[in-house]
Amino acid sequence: MKRVVYNQKGGVGKSSIAVNLAAISAAQGKKTVVVDLDPQGNATDYLLGKEVREGKDIKDFFEQVLTFQLKPQAPQEFIHATDHDNLFVIPSNSSLGDLQSKLESKHKIYKLRDALNQLSEFDAIYIDTPPAFNFFSLSALVAAERCLVPFDCDDFARAGLYALMENVREVCLDHNEALTIEGIVVNQYQARASLPQQVVAELKAEGLPILEQKLSASVKMKESHAACLPLIFQAPSHKLTLEFISLFDSLH
Repeated sequence: MKRVVYNQKGGVGKSSIAVNLAAISAAQGKKTVVVDLDPQGNATDYLLGKEVREGKDIKDFFEQVLTFQLKPQAPQEFIHATDHDNLFVIPSNSSLGDLQSKLESKHKIYKLRDALNQLSEFDAIYIDTPPAFNFFSLSALVAAERCLVPFDCDDFARAGLYALMENVREVCLDHNEALTIEGIVVNQYQARASLPQQVVAELKAEGLPILEQKLSASVKMKESHAACLPLIFQAPSHKLTLEFISLFDSLH
């Protein structure tokens, strides 16, 4: 299973959702890898910490794509183990964006798909994306089988949601007929506030695929980021962790 967590807006929880769902997958015994395509590297830092790390990353993979090699390195060579059983990551790199124009000009959008298809030893692949509709997010949508869209009940986020859904549907038609839009997951939800309830009700009325399980706003998520420890390992019985588990179960 290859799932992309995608939104063109920043700050909606893409990295948090990708990492925490992947961590639950790993905790349940599934060999799982997170692919971090965002130059900000939040998913990478969440899983590996912020210290300088050695080894190859996603930039090295795309640099290899740009050069002809008789024996290119297998995608497994770019994977790093984390401190948790069954949980791995292909790290991002802050200079990843420097390659974008070259990759676009050489039409390399299928190379990530081809690489991930070689990772047959993994039960689950989660792809974290940059907050833009660009080469890297398009590559992720081309490579994935399922697409999960985070949404934070903000009016600005709502305005961009329609364009986002149209972009994903266009990718399905033009590049990846196997891609399924699993739904929109409402993140940082405040159940007692009237505006989030109103926005969610209106989006449902418009026929958008809003998932039933919402993720609450909680300081526990910030604590989890600071500790570089996914919720399932840091606070397995916390309300937000249980919401993530419920979301994970609903998707499987």
